[in-house]
Amino acid sequence: MSEAEQEEKHEITLSVDWHIPESIQGQYTNNILVQAGQFEFNIFFFEMQQPILSGSSEENKAKLEEMKSIQARCVSKVVLSPELIPGFINALQTELVKYQSQRSNQ
Repeated sequence: MSEAEQEEKHEITLSVDWHIPESIQGQYTNNILVQAGQFEFNIFFFEMQQPILSGSSEENKAKLEEMKSIQARCVSKVVLSPELIPGFINALQTELVKYQSQRSNQ
């Protein structure tokens, strides 16, 4: 085994000091669009507001049929490398299980 190969086997693991600045802004999102590119995954986060409906059932139905679409405003986009996707999915699944467990205990 060459000296270069031996040096490659010596790995150093560092802990991560997660720093989230107080100035970071959170955005509410109720829709997500994921697109896979050649070298990355693009995750778009959208906020979509329901139209205000204040008429009778018939009036509200007519208004919705007239509208044809509702605007979804992109509030953020995150680009991830394909190598990070399995860990991202695992982290989401882990947190979902914790959330569901806490909710069922209430």
